Amino acid sequence: MRLSFKSTFAQTAILIGGLLLVNQIVSYLSVTYYFINPSYNQINDLVANQIKVLLVSGKSTLSDAEKKNLYDSAGIKFYDQKSAMHAGLSDATFYEFMSNEVSKRLSRNIEVRVNPGRQYVIWIKPYKNEEFWISFPVEGINQTNISPLGMYFTIIGLLSVIGGWIFVRRLIRPLFKLQRAAVEVGDGKFPEPLPLNGSSELIAVTQAFNKMSANIKQLEADRNLMTAGISHDLRTPLTRIRLSSEMLPDDHDWIKDGIESDIEDLNAIIDQFIDYVKSDSGEKLSIVDINALINETTRSRKMDKEHNITLDLGQVPVVKIRRVSIKRVLDNLIENAFRYGSSKILIKTRFIEKSKVLRVVVRDFGDGIEHDKLQELFYPFRQGDKARGSQGSGLGLAIIKRIVESHGGKVEFSNHPQGGLQAGFSLPYFSSVKRVN
Repeated sequence: MRLSFKSTFAQTAILIGGLLLVNQIVSYLSVTYYFINPSYNQINDLVANQIKVLLVSGKSTLSDAEKKNLYDSAGIKFYDQKSAMHAGLSDATFYEFMSNEVSKRLSRNIEVRVNPGRQYVIWIKPYKNEEFWISFPVEGINQTNISPLGMYFTIIGLLSVIGGWIFVRRLIRPLFKLQRAAVEVGDGKFPEPLPLNGSSELIAVTQAFNKMSANIKQLEADRNLMTAGISHDLRTPLTRIRLSSEMLPDDHDWIKDGIESDIEDLNAIIDQFIDYVKSDSGEKLSIVDINALINETTRSRKMDKEHNITLDLGQVPVVKIRRVSIKRVLDNLIENAFRYGSSKILIKTRFIEKSKVLRVVVRDFGDGIEHDKLQELFYPFRQGDKARGSQGSGLGLAIIKRIVESHGGKVEFSNHPQGGLQAGFSLPYFSSVKRVN
């Protein structure tokens, strides 16, 4: 799946991501202002009050027994600089924000350091010019109280993204199936009815598509049956006409020849109708060397002195195609080039590495076709009286187009800059098969 800002997945993902981001920001600000800041203010008040009580009369008024009682009851300890360093002061971090807040509350310069770990320990230097430290543990502010907040944000974010992904996947999976089925119907294939999954809107669209596909399939079957019936019904009177012409006197041979010529033309037109209806749906795919197929197709024509075929066959890979159908395409293009172009033609094959397609071009050296008439060549029944004075049912190039497109390829006609028409088609190359010369 190609990610695009116009796709449903991308738009839904952006919407959910934006809402999630706003939710995270609001949650963060709420937690900060209503939980973290009050907690820090409470801690700052606690520290200030502790110092105020302990030092109200100065440090010298506390005896060793009083210090021991303070340690036993509240975990408060008193250190000089050297013993404080050994007790963990060297690992403590200076907190300027807390130092400033406590200093404001006590109206004196207080240095505060915090030693994080399993239990937070606050170090206080109450006198700026004296190497004297007080430490006491603070319950309720250890690191494990902060980490669940980050864990909460992480889990909520992951759950939101996963939930959004599941929702969008469930939404777009039926769309992908619908798109593939629509492509198959466009190629003349009719898949099984799609399952009715997804939202109510998707179910309604799928039902409409299944009904449309069934109707087109029925129309296709009716058309095939009608064409087969018409072909059968036409051949019977044509056969009677041919037999009747054989009974004409010898001095009416010119009438007999004209009738037989018209019958042959009508039979050729009927065959084209049948070919257009059948296309290549009954033939299986096989690995084919397109260069060898071109040599096989042109072998008999090279013996015709009235026609000159030049081959420019490049190094191309073998491809998986319907051999007889592609040979019919080559026969038709070569016949058209000789009939409506020139007695000399050029057939060229190339493999385009960038787009992974094999291209075949049949060029004649005739007058070409007006640019605005090129696309009309592929419309059934429409090009017969326009394209280079051709006559017939007008189904030949339409058949070519259907065969090539059923292979996933494309037919392109263009006028060569130096004169003549280039009739080409391209076939996709799907597998890494060895190339052949």
